[in-house]
Amino acid sequence: MQITRQADYAVRAILHLARSKGERVSTTTIAKEEKIPPSFLAKIISQLSVAGLLNTSRGARGGVTLARPPKEINLLEVVEAIDGPIRLNDCVENPGGCEFEKDCPLQSVWWDAQRELVKRLKSTNFQTLLNK
Repeated sequence: MQITRQADYAVRAILHLARSKGERVSTTTIAKEEKIPPSFLAKIISQLSVAGLLNTSRGARGGVTLARPPKEINLLEVVEAIDGPIRLNDCVENPGGCEFEKDCPLQSVWWDAQRELVKRLKSTNFQTLLNK
């Protein structure tokens, strides 16, 4: 499993804003310093804003800020805001949808791995990342 480039960029943008300590940052600055294509970043910022993770303002003094403190934003929220819910396999997303489900020795492995991944991403907030 690999997160999308878009989700990776979103995580980098949130981390950049977490480092700014609440100050408004222009998307131009984020794009330049995080090496994210500006047009791609605009789409990401929009998705993160809709998800309630960012506040945006337009104009000469506009920019982007985190909607909540870094300790209240976790990696899972950011990844899922961009990529949707994490699903390691179809059987995890659609129980009962696999004809091999009754005799499959792998289903519990997929469920456990997904549960651990989600738990890890959810327990990792951006303040923790800043402190590293």
